[in-house]
Amino acid sequence: MLERIAVDLAVVAGLGLGSYRFKALDAKGAAAAAALGLVVIELGGIYPFLAMVAFVVIGVLATKYRFMEKARLGTAQSRNGVRSWGNVLGNGLAAAIFLAFEYLSQMDVFWAATFAAIATANGDTLASELGKVFGRSPKLITNFKPAKPGTNGAVSWAGELFALTGALAIALFALPLTSDKGPMLLAVTLGGFIGVNLDSLIGATLENEGITNNNSTNFLASLLGGFVGAGLFYLLGGA
Repeated sequence: MLERIAVDLAVVAGLGLGSYRFKALDAKGAAAAAALGLVVIELGGIYPFLAMVAFVVIGVLATKYRFMEKARLGTAQSRNGVRSWGNVLGNGLAAAIFLAFEYLSQMDVFWAATFAAIATANGDTLASELGKVFGRSPKLITNFKPAKPGTNGAVSWAGELFALTGALAIALFALPLTSDKGPMLLAVTLGGFIGVNLDSLIGATLENEGITNNNSTNFLASLLGGFVGAGLFYLLGGA
């Protein structure tokens, strides 16, 4: 057991250091990511950990894609795309909470919640970063009035497609953990997709009112996306 923990520590430390060296995270963000990664791999094993790694890699690539163009438009991620500990917890804490419940209960419904939370974070990052580039005529989710790219709560058809794709990509990592593969795939994908749109709704309302910030908006959306994923899995007959 100690050997396994030592290996896990080395892996998460290496990934944290790599994130820092590639300027995806600052020092505090890298430390938070390593700590969160250790929690995820110890509680959930390799598949949720790989899903989190995939989210980080996809997020970095999406953020860096045509970054200068986004910067000229004023829609680029702040601090040149370098994220900190708040971003890490905002996107990953909900999944860790659901994993703790799965670890204690051994119920597949919490796998659905865990992966739907990660799917929300992944779909939101793709929708945000790539929707700013490819989205045309974005609309505010609350009233569908035209909005500038990058506005809190702005959505576009391209962004919605990227959100669905990002959620589906994470759902695939959940399939080896359950015999109810159809319900799991559908629940995680739809849970993540709905979670992304809840993120837009929270951004257009609570965040624009100063009640939440970007990090707490992401946390609430991923938490709600996880609940939606779990609920859908249950309704679809998952055990």
